[in-house]
Amino acid sequence: MVSKPNLDAVAKAAGVSKTTASQVMRGAGRISEATRKKVLRTAEELRYIPDQRAASMRSGQNREIGFVISQISNPFNAEVIRGVSDLLESEGYLVSVLDARDDPDRQGRHLDAFIRNGRGGLLWVPAVDTPSHTFDLLRDYALPTVTFLRQHQASGFDHVGIRNAEATSAATRHLADLGHRNIAYLGGTDMTSVRQERIAGYRMVMNELALAQPIVLDSDDNKMAGRDAILDLRRTYPEVSAVVCNGDMVALGACLGLASAGLRVGEDFSVVGFDDIQDAAVATPALTTMAISPYELGRKLARVMLDRINEPDMPVATTLVAAELVIRDTTGAR
Repeated sequence: MVSKPNLDAVAKAAGVSKTTASQVMRGAGRISEATRKKVLRTAEELRYIPDQRAASMRSGQNREIGFVISQISNPFNAEVIRGVSDLLESEGYLVSVLDARDDPDRQGRHLDAFIRNGRGGLLWVPAVDTPSHTFDLLRDYALPTVTFLRQHQASGFDHVGIRNAEATSAATRHLADLGHRNIAYLGGTDMTSVRQERIAGYRMVMNELALAQPIVLDSDDNKMAGRDAILDLRRTYPEVSAVVCNGDMVALGACLGLASAGLRVGEDFSVVGFDDIQDAAVATPALTTMAISPYELGRKLARVMLDRINEPDMPVATTLVAAELVIRDTTGAR
């Protein structure tokens, strides 16, 4: 059996001391550029990979960040993860992502594994009905934690979220300005804090402008469900001429459903999404949406984590990102 390469082998092959090789691999010490390049080139040739767990034990710092999210398959989440990973990896951290699928039990197993293996921090979208003892556990272990999207008021953790009610208010007002009075809210199933806030913003404008009675329809946040839901909406509420959607995937599905029914989206019926995923701009027709730039949102989330790691005693902070109405082709005058 061929033994795996170690630091001694790298140092010997590069013609330097083990201490120098170690400093190069850790990015420490005052090492000349020529020596640094020689050691790194030798490590690559030998396929040497530093034992980060052992390094963490020696330094007391773990460079791996856990990210527990829900519905990793949603393109919004994929773009957020990319933003998180790009920034943290540029700072020398590794990001490991697990999908709790909004299941508190599954989430609990993921968090236990992260704590057991000594992650350096946790980015976390709390599952619906997360028990209070989960928050207590993370506080007891003093794991640097930033909650994302869903905020637990008593958690005591940093939080990055979205100004949800403000965004759906703007979306609903945009449709009202175009002459729509019968506007429905489409998407989501569980009454998460995020969905509650978005529905509240929609209802507020419907009532404030004395529009038609608010209509809220459930739908899973994917294209297939959005397509089916909009067709159900058309059958049940034929007077509705526009929808504010819980996310872009539901909105894109709704557009597909309307097209299959022979309606021209943006002329016969208007649709507003939420997120501004990449597909929103290139869809046919291009989707009007409340843009929050998920990639940049992920970078913001990563930056808050780094700030917490670097300044563990700083006051807990809540960062709420505003959405911007991006008008494209799926909304038009009534």
